[in-house]
Amino acid sequence: MVRKTAGQNETPLLEIKELQTGFKIGKNYYNAVEKVSLKVDRRKIVGIVGESGCGKSVMSLSVMQLLPQGIGKVRGGEIKFEGRNLEKLSEREMNKIRGKDISMIFQEPMTALNPVFTIGYQIEEVLLNHEKIDKKEARKKSIALLKSVGIPRPESIVEEYPHQLSGGMRQRVMIAMAIACQPKLLIADEPTTALDVTVQAQILELLKDIQEVNDMAIIMITHDLGVVSEICDEVIVMYAGKIVERTDVMELFDNPKHPYTQLLMNAIPKMDEEVETLATIEGLVPSIQKMPQVGCRFANRCPKAMPECTQITPALAEDEPGHEVACILYENSKQPERVGDR
Repeated sequence: MVRKTAGQNETPLLEIKELQTGFKIGKNYYNAVEKVSLKVDRRKIVGIVGESGCGKSVMSLSVMQLLPQGIGKVRGGEIKFEGRNLEKLSEREMNKIRGKDISMIFQEPMTALNPVFTIGYQIEEVLLNHEKIDKKEARKKSIALLKSVGIPRPESIVEEYPHQLSGGMRQRVMIAMAIACQPKLLIADEPTTALDVTVQAQILELLKDIQEVNDMAIIMITHDLGVVSEICDEVIVMYAGKIVERTDVMELFDNPKHPYTQLLMNAIPKMDEEVETLATIEGLVPSIQKMPQVGCRFANRCPKAMPECTQITPALAEDEPGHEVACILYENSKQPERVGDR
């Protein structure tokens, strides 16, 4: 499938520069996202991959300005959508963008949907909030949206409650709500988690179809590289709040460079191999309170680690055209910062 590409001189739809997002624990803030920069062009699907705790969802909540009040805070950097700095907008201005120009499919539809309101009411609320239509027209459009995402008997489903639907159906409802106002950017946070393989394939196909019909961009947040291979144009690999590798999807699968990415690839079960034990990555992602301030954050889990890995902080740099990696195994990633320089 050939996707439409953004013009070379076109302003990125979303541009994040040196983003730092932290959470308050006790009296101190600790960064869960550390100086992350990325661009999402119009009509592109960008995958963000990594284990739980790598900062993927925190970054998306920063974009949506939905961090928990009093605890989460964007502590530095810029988030620009169509050239506007979202951090400088009031809550009222942000509400006009959130749900209309930028929408989000949350990770768990059972908790994202309100259990005391019908499906129809919740979709209508989005439409009435952003479009100049009456309740009758909103109901009609809600039914059409449910039908468009493959939900059978939508006229009946609008009267039902979230607990009456299966996981796959609830996820389709979340997608219907997210695309109700034809957003320019859709953030999908683990949209296929806890769904069986058949339903997962249906949801991914649905998202691809919606993206093409509505000409929108998608940020696909996932820990599943199979999902990435199915739907994404570009891939960003995150570890412990930082980007460790970035390239297009075919290049990543043909030539993974960062040891973390290579281990993620090795952990994918292969149909043509018989093994007794699946490959795993030893250890855990460090907590934000114990994050190394110097050196590679993956060093204590990396099979290729050298003494320098704890002394030199690797920069995300281009090793080959269109392929960036943050690892001192690649010359362009080396920085002069060492223990004792701070």
